[in-house]
Amino acid sequence: MKRNMTKSGYEGLQKEIKKIKFPKIDVWKNGYKGKDYVVRIETSEFTCICPKTGLPDFANVVIEYMPDKWCLELKSFKEYIAAYRSVGIFHEHVVNRMLDDLAKSCKPKKMKIKGTFNTRGGITTTVEAEYKR
Repeated sequence: MKRNMTKSGYEGLQKEIKKIKFPKIDVWKNGYKGKDYVVRIETSEFTCICPKTGLPDFANVVIEYMPDKWCLELKSFKEYIAAYRSVGIFHEHVVNRMLDDLAKSCKPKKMKIKGTFNTRGGITTTVEAEYKR
């Protein structure tokens, strides 16, 4: 049986994902600007909503970045990720949107984000995205 891949129940669900307003991510001045080092931030408390089913999705999110002039401020980061709790968003879009927002805030030398979403229906999704200046 051939499936029509152009029409699905997902069509149009993520049209405005780049326009959603999330809390500002604060930064602070890096005192070791001339040194290359990596900061790793990890949270197992990430939650968003499946745009298809309306059910919650849970994930472990790991951010690794090499700061330049600025470092991410963790309290504002916590508020930022908490804002996803009420957003219907695909796993792939979570990681890429987060990378866009975080890289824009702190302008790192490089950054990598990995989201491992909890198993649902026997399927685990892991999405990784990278930014390099």
